[in-house]
Amino acid sequence: MNTPPKPTSIQLHSRSRQLELHYEGGKTYRLSCEYLRVSSPSAEVMGHGPGQEVLQTGKLKVGITAINPVGNYALQLIFDDGHDTGLYSWTYLHELCIEQSARWQAYLDRLSDAGANRDPEVQVLRLGH
Repeated sequence: MNTPPKPTSIQLHSRSRQLELHYEGGKTYRLSCEYLRVSSPSAEVMGHGPGQEVLQTGKLKVGITAINPVGNYALQLIFDDGHDTGLYSWTYLHELCIEQSARWQAYLDRLSDAGANRDPEVQVLRLGH
């Protein structure tokens, strides 16, 4: 059985709103709080099955207020917008690290397709023809 990569250290950079994860072998990743929030593994975000995902908008300025270990397999991230239900397993966190570029672009594409925005202070008005 393959053991999921577990970070050797985790550091929250509150000012830049980034979570830094260090892995064995010296590999380091920086994930924005926004990326982590819009990628939450919670049912509120992922839905209860394929095709039921809920697009998260206006999360540009979201931060993390607390990081709680869950057993020896996951982290619970507490966001300053009140979201706290996703458990980030070591496997899922590592996937978010190594697939960051593709996942982020897919998120930006979904936002664009929906006429939505990352900034909570910006409203996008779509006008019909």
